[in-house]
Order: sequence, then C-alpha cells, then structure tokens
Amino acid sequence: MTVEKVNFEPSDLAYVPFVSVDNMMRNVRAVGVEGFMRGIAGYIEEDFLRWESFDKKPRIPAHAPQGVIELMPTSDGRTFGFKYVNGHPGNFRNGLQTVTGFGVLSNLLTGYPVLFSEMTILTALRTAANSALAATYLAPEGSTTMAIIGNGAQSDFQCLAFKEMVGITDIRAYDLDATASERLARNLNGTGLTVTVCASAQEAIEGADIITTVTADKKSATILTDNMIGSGVHINAVGGDCPGKTELHRDILLRSDIFVEFPDQTHIEGEFQQLGRDHPVTELWQVYSGKAPGRTSRDQITLFDSVGFAIEDFAALRYVRDLLPQTGHFEKLDLLADPDDPRDLFGMVLRSAAADGKAA
Repeated sequence: MTVEKVNFEPSDLAYVPFVSVDNMMRNVRAVGVEGFMRGIAGYIEEDFLRWESFDKKPRIPAHAPQGVIELMPTSDGRTFGFKYVNGHPGNFRNGLQTVTGFGVLSNLLTGYPVLFSEMTILTALRTAANSALAATYLAPEGSTTMAIIGNGAQSDFQCLAFKEMVGITDIRAYDLDATASERLARNLNGTGLTVTVCASAQEAIEGADIITTVTADKKSATILTDNMIGSGVHINAVGGDCPGKTELHRDILLRSDIFVEFPDQTHIEGEFQQLGRDHPVTELWQVYSGKAPGRTSRDQITLFDSVGFAIEDFAALRYVRDLLPQTGHFEKLDLLADPDDPRDLFGMVLRSAAADGKAA
C-alpha cells in the first residue's frame, strides 16, 4: 500500500482522529506487519535526515522501584508530538503488559491536536523498525543469522523486521524462560524464518552475524560477557533503557564502535552509562546523512545502543497519520471545543443544557 503524505489541519476537521488498539491492529493488517515496519523505518530515516530541525531533549521520567513512566516530547517547528510510555517489568506476573503507551501529534501553529493514538503496539513496531534500520548501515554485509536473547513481547517484531529489511533467514533464540522461546518459535512458524531454540546465550550466538539483546528485568545484568563476542558482529542492544539497567559487560563496549540516537539520553539510560560521557560515540543521524561512517571493516564490532528517542515516535505517528485516509481505521474523537464564539465557552455549556432539556 502506497502511503501519501497529507496534512490534517484544524480548519478541516471538527474532530481528532483517534486510533484505538483495535484500529491499530486493523491498520497493521491492512499493510502487513513487515510492510508496516518498513514504512515506519522510512519515516524515521526521513526525520533523522532533518535532525537539526528538531527540538531535542532527554525524556522526562518518573521512576519507582517497580518501573518508570516517561514523557517523550519533540517538535520540528511545525508539528509537536509526544509519547506517554511506561516500563514495568514485573507487570507480567499479574497478567499485565510491561510496556503501554499513547501518543499525540499537534499543529504547533494553533496548538490543536491532529492525532491521538495508542502506542503500545506502535512502540513495539517502531522499536523493531528502528533496530533493523540501524542494522542496514551497521550489520555485516550478507548477514543471515541473528541471535535474539530475551524472547518476550518485543522479540517477534525484531525478528520480522530484520527478515524484511536486513535479509535474516535464521533465528537462534534464548530466554531464561524456555516457554518464551517456544512461543516465539510458534509465532514465527510460516513466516519464512527458521527458529532454533537454544539452551544458553553462548549457544545462541554461535554463528550469528547479529546479536540482539532485549531482556526486560530492570537491573544491571551481564547478558553477554566479553569472551563471548568475536570480531565482525553487529550487536543490537535494546534491553538497556533506563538508569541502572544494562545487558553487556563493559569490556564489550570498549572493543566496539558505538552508535547511539541522542548521546545525552543514551548516557543516562543505555549501555553508554557504563562509560564516561566523553567516550566517543557516533550519532545515527550522522551515519544516515553520510557525515559519519557506519560499518567500515569486516572485523569491526558495531554496537547500536538503542534506548528509543522521541523523534522515532514522532516519525511513527506521522506514518500512522498519513495512513489513515487510505485505511479509514480510526474513530472521530470529540476532543475539540467548537463554540460559535471562541471567547464564549460558557455559552456552549448553556446551549448543551438547553439541548439536553429538550431531549428529555
């Protein structure tokens, strides 16, 4: 499905398009999971190529022992966007999602919202799309095998995104909970991916061109030790995404060329928090624009220290907004007050009371 860029202007709409969870799934099915992630990746790359036009700041967190709630705002000077997202790793024990979210796009010139969307499913799609996009610049040429350590809710999307955009055909899966790996293998049955369930992280990375770590526990852990990592691999480190939560031994970082989204945020939340702020890293927008190299040699270890950044969510929301006129999978949310006189909101209340009286 071809997505045409459109503008939702407040003068044209008496409502805010709202994408519920149900309608998000309909939108994904209309395009296909892989196609949807490729579409998001295209919008992310497009926005990273105009990186300097965005307002950028680390996300705003509220931490608790159980998890974190964050706001992720950004603006390109015309459109403002933000995402509300939580991360509570222990939620699954009570049958709850560990990550939920919603997002808004607004016209910066008027302040009117032009999109309100769920972002639980969309964040999962965006995260995987972003990982695969980075890998197209950083992974060894001809990569076919990926190890994925941590087989929770994000793992399926990562595998499918890497299949679609990088050409991965073989998945080597490991999780402390073997049933999670078995679930992943079932879900990916029939997708064209060959999934091998492994008994250890060491076994999973054997022969892998790409190593993806996407564990959930909110703590500093050593999922990969230095002796496990040989030359020439690309590491897609997704799970370390808050202060005190890491997955890789520090010595791996010292041997790797590290690529990040926004250094000020990654140093707070990513693997980068294990190093001094002055340690050299490369920003992805520089790689995408040709201002800095990505992978430069066969033996190089590249590390994408992924924490998620507001511009990626902004791009994902833009993609959804542009998709809606073609799919029609949204609801009209009555969120905009529209009085006859913009200065007379109380008059709306009076007319509403009168209308309700007549209805009675």
